[in-house]
Amino acid sequence: MDVFEALAARRTCRAFKPSPVPRATVEAILTAAGRAPSGGNLQPWRVWALAGEDLAALKGKVLGRIAAGQLTDGDYEYLIYPPQLKEPYLTRQFRNGEQLYGAMNIARDDAAGRMEQFRRNFELFGAPVGIFLAIDRTMDRPQWADLGMYLQSLLLAATARGLSTAALESWSLQHRTVREHLAMPADLMLFCAVALGLPDEADPVNAIRAERAPLDEVAVLRGF
Repeated sequence: MDVFEALAARRTCRAFKPSPVPRATVEAILTAAGRAPSGGNLQPWRVWALAGEDLAALKGKVLGRIAAGQLTDGDYEYLIYPPQLKEPYLTRQFRNGEQLYGAMNIARDDAAGRMEQFRRNFELFGAPVGIFLAIDRTMDRPQWADLGMYLQSLLLAATARGLSTAALESWSLQHRTVREHLAMPADLMLFCAVALGLPDEADPVNAIRAERAPLDEVAVLRGF
């Protein structure tokens, strides 16, 4: 699979098979992702990969908090979206929600159904591996861009190995619980979790392919 094929095949998987992923495969994916561009070669990312009982214990802690109505750890590591989204971003976000909940037959006024789908983020949608990405708090926007390139490299490497992923910034809402479980130093900021495993193609939610804007809406080509 070349990089163009991996880019076309990558998607956010929201239903995984429980089949385990070998440690050697996870190590190969993380090693490949480590070749992501990094200004000054700072490599500002830190990574934890969990499976088995360790991952189950962390999910149990987080799901227990959510069941008790504690949807966040009381504060935010960062704002996942700007507080006032403008166009065209607001429409794109709205359309994404329409696609997602429509595929699962969850109506707009079905608060319980939407909450249940939100909770599944913290089950990693049944994935057997959870990868947690963090960055040093002293880093600025250029290094956050590096972290994003590392994440994309990870997702593409997993796709090339026949696996599916879901990058879940929602896990930052439970950053204190995650940090405590991982013994993550306080000077690191949790960015996201990545669910990793084999996709369950029988689940209709995995038929969703998020729409992308046409090239002429986002790019200007001159001088050709």
